[in-house]
Amino acid sequence: MWIDKYIDNWAECDTFCNHTVGSFIEKFPSYVSRLKVWAKNNNLWMRRAAAVSLIVPAKQGKFLEDIFEIADILLTDKEDMVQKGYGWLLKEASRKHQNEVFDYVIRNKEKMPRTALRYAIEKMPQELRKKAMRK
Repeated sequence: MWIDKYIDNWAECDTFCNHTVGSFIEKFPSYVSRLKVWAKNNNLWMRRAAAVSLIVPAKQGKFLEDIFEIADILLTDKEDMVQKGYGWLLKEASRKHQNEVFDYVIRNKEKMPRTALRYAIEKMPQELRKKAMRK
């Protein structure tokens, strides 16, 4: 409710979700399924929140399958802020799961907006980035 009612820009969304929502999900992992519902919401900030809420846990290698499920839901989202949000999530997940995230990007690169793809591969080695960017 708070996101839907009070969040109206990326900075508010990211600050609230990275720390507050992310910490809540880590403490109560059964609630991660709610993020998948948020990913289907009409409100773009709810959709971005679905992704950026898992940024901190993703850095630690947590919730990989849920991350891919959320990215699948958001894969063809038209909103730039949503694309950047789930691309960022994939980038952070790649810190501990580079091969899995790279494989995900390669499987989906024909449908994935360039913005999300670029964010997702940003921290990967140059040879992987080049391979992912090839048409």
